[in-house]
Amino acid sequence: MSDNRFYNDFDCEELDPRDPDYRSVFQRGRDRLIHNAAFRRLQAKTQVFLSGEYDFYRTRLTHSIEVSQIAGSITRYLNSTSAHLSDNNFIDISLVEACALSHDIGHPPFGHAGEGKLHELMIPYGGFEGNAQTLRLITEIIFTSGRSRRGMNPTRAFMDGVLKYKTLFSQWENPVNHFLYDNQKKYLDFVFDGRQFPSEFTPGKKLNKLRSLECQIMDWADDTAYSLNDLVDSANAGFVDIAQVSRWAEENNIDGPDALTIEHLLEAMRSGNLERVMNRKIGFFVEACTLVERDTFMSDKTNRYRFGVELDPELVREQKLYARLAVELVFRSPQVCQLEHKGNHMLNRLFKTLEENYLQDTSPKLSLLSKDFEQEMSTTENPQLRARILCDYLAGMTDGFATRIYKRMFDPDFGSIVDLV
Repeated sequence: MSDNRFYNDFDCEELDPRDPDYRSVFQRGRDRLIHNAAFRRLQAKTQVFLSGEYDFYRTRLTHSIEVSQIAGSITRYLNSTSAHLSDNNFIDISLVEACALSHDIGHPPFGHAGEGKLHELMIPYGGFEGNAQTLRLITEIIFTSGRSRRGMNPTRAFMDGVLKYKTLFSQWENPVNHFLYDNQKKYLDFVFDGRQFPSEFTPGKKLNKLRSLECQIMDWADDTAYSLNDLVDSANAGFVDIAQVSRWAEENNIDGPDALTIEHLLEAMRSGNLERVMNRKIGFFVEACTLVERDTFMSDKTNRYRFGVELDPELVREQKLYARLAVELVFRSPQVCQLEHKGNHMLNRLFKTLEENYLQDTSPKLSLLSKDFEQEMSTTENPQLRARILCDYLAGMTDGFATRIYKRMFDPDFGSIVDLV
């Protein structure tokens, strides 16, 4: 990174340092992320609606690509407009794009409902969290070619860029979400070079708000993508119409700037230009970002904590309104809740069956896992780790694969002994 003074050796250090090639370490991280099965499986994981129902709306994969594009645009905007940056002192686009592309790879089948169900099932074994699972994938699960160890050997800056949450499972009084697994503390120590968090960053919401510059860019790009595009998909699929939005605004006494935002939304829907209008808004959300200096306990160590992103509060307000509208009209609709219930039922029954077979007896009665997972189970005795392996198996499933496995195991009329997948 000698041609970019914004990053130093501390930022670029990999978990297992190796000889450089023709790419920067940040380019290597992005490339490794794209060329692996965990990323490809996002094409068949739920974003809003179950994958495969239509061919025009977003999946986790297309959502992640859009987040990456928006994050890259924010980076280019900051690099070209900020007085703090220059031609040899700039935010690395490959790093930001890698963080954005990977931000959802830890999510299980059946959307956020599936994440909640897996967490409920895993509470006795340390919980489940999509962000923690993303960290687990890039550090311990995703293989890179020619390597004997597991994980994609990320840099410190890449790991930190996906670390939205830094509170451990055991540090929450009642952990629901937004945590790391307890055994991931070693990665926190690596990211922060063993430094202790100052007393003002108490575990919980305050500590989770401590984010690197690249993580802040990724998070705002994610907020932009889902709040704007989920509404477009919902309208195109017939889940949201003019009458519903009008009634929702009236019932919730929406007034002031929010009322004007809703009126503009309704105008776009009436004219049939909702997707075009929302696409144009992405540009305004990109330009809502300003690079600012900040003083944190890591400012002396890295520019990733010396600088941060400040957002235009007006556009933050608008984004939150769109997100609230999508949650209350779409995600809480009977149709979506019924599908979530079905997905949760399948995950619950699959997990309970695997738990009975592998965790209640060290000698499993049946071989229910794929060959590689069976091999890992055979060399693991710790019940917590065995449960985590089962969770990895379920979390890595696509919606369709989870449904097929469920049918094969519990539907007498489905499948045969010659099935391969």
